[in-house]
Amino acid sequence: MTTDPPVAEPGAAPVGRDEVVAATLAAAAELFAERGPAATSIRDIATRSRVNHGLVYRHFGTKERLVGAVLDHLGESLTVLLDGGAPAGEIEQAMDRHMRVMARALLDGYPVGQLQSHFPNVAMLVDRVVPRFADEREGRLAAANAVALQMGWRLFEPFLRSATGLEEVGEDVVRAAVSGQIVRMLTPE
Repeated sequence: MTTDPPVAEPGAAPVGRDEVVAATLAAAAELFAERGPAATSIRDIATRSRVNHGLVYRHFGTKERLVGAVLDHLGESLTVLLDGGAPAGEIEQAMDRHMRVMARALLDGYPVGQLQSHFPNVAMLVDRVVPRFADEREGRLAAANAVALQMGWRLFEPFLRSATGLEEVGEDVVRAAVSGQIVRMLTPE
């Protein structure tokens, strides 16, 4: 298990490369999830992280590189939570933030598939699913479809419920139905 980078004391400005990078990634992840990368300036991130904006540029360069670093950071954090047996609620929050940042970055026109250098949680799914299928491509497609379904429900649940008349259906029923569909997608015929 990896160790968390040093974090500045509450109210104190981060000091040193590790604290500055950790504070910048945390602030950028929050802001990108809230409003998207296009609506978030480097100065906004610097203010939230209590880091000089020049240091943000020094450590990350362009905003596009920062978006990629945030996506990698969120993916790695999620993997640590999954591998460490974190509580389900904590994993849910991490997944939600990662998906929101990813979706907002995509909608803002960032090439997420090129910016994020590795996809640990999706790679774990692909590694588990592909051997079940006779054709590797079919296994990869099944994993992609399962991720797409999960992301769609996470990001568009209010719309999906309203548009399909499911406002009154309990969350547990919806989650069970989505899980059932994912299991079917990941099971070869």
